[in-house]
Amino acid sequence: MKRLIALSAAALFTMGAAHAEELFVNIHSGNAMAQGAGLVLAGQALEQKASVRVLLCDKAADIAVTGQELPKLKPKDVTTQQMLQGLIKAGAKVEVCALYLPNTGHKPGDLIEGVTPAKPADVAAHLIKPGMHTLGF
Repeated sequence: MKRLIALSAAALFTMGAAHAEELFVNIHSGNAMAQGAGLVLAGQALEQKASVRVLLCDKAADIAVTGQELPKLKPKDVTTQQMLQGLIKAGAKVEVCALYLPNTGHKPGDLIEGVTPAKPADVAAHLIKPGMHTLGF
């Protein structure tokens, strides 16, 4: 019986590890530590082979604008923009919400490389996919 339970657990673990999960992270807080927490978890999900999509809204979208003066967060002494750039390099899709650019006066060319304006219909379709995991910060 113990052997059967162990084999079943191993099979479930293998099945779970075989298919990549999807994670949607919505960051809207203007607080650097909250932003950093979301970015760290997104990075950890990428390392575990999940597909990651990040949507930056409100004050959090400021981290995607070139030339921002941002505080460095410990323990790695990096800014949230540097963390975001690392996520992009690792394969995350990163967008600013559709309301951000027209309401801040920024243009798409003001965004760091790899960040695009979101299309609400596309984001909504992504969010309602079966099995989508979401985090909000």
